[in-house]
Amino acid sequence: MADPNPIRPVDRADRTDRALGSRQLAAMLPDPSGTRPAYRHLARAISALILDGRIALHVRLPAERELATALHTSRATVTAVYDLLRESGYAHSRQGSGTWTALPDGRVPSGITRLLGPQDTAIDLARAAPGLPEQTLTDALAQIAPQLAEHAHTPGYHPYGLPELRAAIAERFTRRGLATLPEQILVTSGAQHALTLVLGLLCRPGDRIMVENPSYPNALDAMRRGRLRTVSVPVTDTGWDIEIVESTLRQVVPQLAYLIPDFHNPTGLLMPEHERVRVLSAAQRSGTWLVIDETLADLALDVPAPPPFASHAAPGGTGQVITIGSMSKTHWGGLRIGWLRAPARLVTELAGQRVATDMGGSVLDQLLALALLARAGDLLPPRLEQMRRQRAALTTALTEHAPQWTWQLPPGGLSLWVDLGEPIASALAERALDYGVRIEGGAYFATDPGLFEQRLRIPYTTPPDTLREAVHRMATALADGLSQTSTTRQPHWVA
Repeated sequence: MADPNPIRPVDRADRTDRALGSRQLAAMLPDPSGTRPAYRHLARAISALILDGRIALHVRLPAERELATALHTSRATVTAVYDLLRESGYAHSRQGSGTWTALPDGRVPSGITRLLGPQDTAIDLARAAPGLPEQTLTDALAQIAPQLAEHAHTPGYHPYGLPELRAAIAERFTRRGLATLPEQILVTSGAQHALTLVLGLLCRPGDRIMVENPSYPNALDAMRRGRLRTVSVPVTDTGWDIEIVESTLRQVVPQLAYLIPDFHNPTGLLMPEHERVRVLSAAQRSGTWLVIDETLADLALDVPAPPPFASHAAPGGTGQVITIGSMSKTHWGGLRIGWLRAPARLVTELAGQRVATDMGGSVLDQLLALALLARAGDLLPPRLEQMRRQRAALTTALTEHAPQWTWQLPPGGLSLWVDLGEPIASALAERALDYGVRIEGGAYFATDPGLFEQRLRIPYTTPPDTLREAVHRMATALADGLSQTSTTRQPHWVA
């Protein structure tokens, strides 16, 4: 009998030319007529995009004439831009093959600097990730010490994940309403690791992938680095337009779709059950793999925690549904424990792929995760109550200091998706740095350039007093005036 859910092999020899289109680059750049000299303005913007990863390293930039046409500027201006990029180390030329992006000596990609965290005392609202209480960590470490000592006499490699942890995660899915075996679980180094493994196995350069707009920036970055073509479906203040989702699956037939239906990052929205059923049915008809990000599913503040997305599938309809999750949002990002649930044979293929990069996760971290998951019934309720208090403090501060801004109270998750009423988010984020607040504008959550400039994602993962002070500082920065010609800044870590 033929396999009803074949995994399409990826032809590693099938490679597209690593070139950046002129219209694609032009869409990411500021209007060259905005400042003088225009060539320096454009060169700074391109270098910032290279550092941020939105323009990949070692890709060919558009021909000068093509980019000049796309930017509605002169070829001489683009020539000067490329000359300056070469002089500063952000590009180099190959005889007869154009100009290619590069990383200057001494510069570090933003993907690394973001992980290092801020070097100053600014209030950090760029990362929606809570910390772990010290006593909780201390108690768990003491609990697992004897188990760790037992493992010290073994090689310590577990490409699928520690068997006990796989069983605990499978039992967690079963308890939530989706019968799961340990063989269907792969333990990963966070949800982002799970996603990149899936993209690497199931997709090849040029494949179409359906994503929400807005969406999680690090997931979008993984897709760009895989040279996938994203097809976006909108998530508005009223939620998902399921008819657009269905028509996209039917007409585009993407290889894969990445969705965050549970307290969506960044909007905080929760997809209704009947819409989940329709998405599952449409994806099954199109043969599209669904990757469901449930990282935030346990952070239900005003509603019951939703059951797994795949539990709404018709009998036998979960063969192409992959669920990813982690402990980063519910416990601590520093733990670096995530997982994916998928058909057992796909888990085996993914485990084989992960061996080429890390051979398996840390036994210490996995034992710690096992201990914390066993205490989830005691640890999660106070965490949720803490989030409710911090959310209330944030909304009160916004009402007091920025009454012109609007938002919808999310039923769960870790942040507000605030509407500023005008497209000033990037300028405000840049100005807020001068007032000691790190935050990212809504454009960093967009699938396409130029969108969500009127939005800010404001996490409520810091103490109430800190949130009140941060809002006061941002309101003061706005009242003192924003630069009309701010240059593209180097962004900070978004989680």
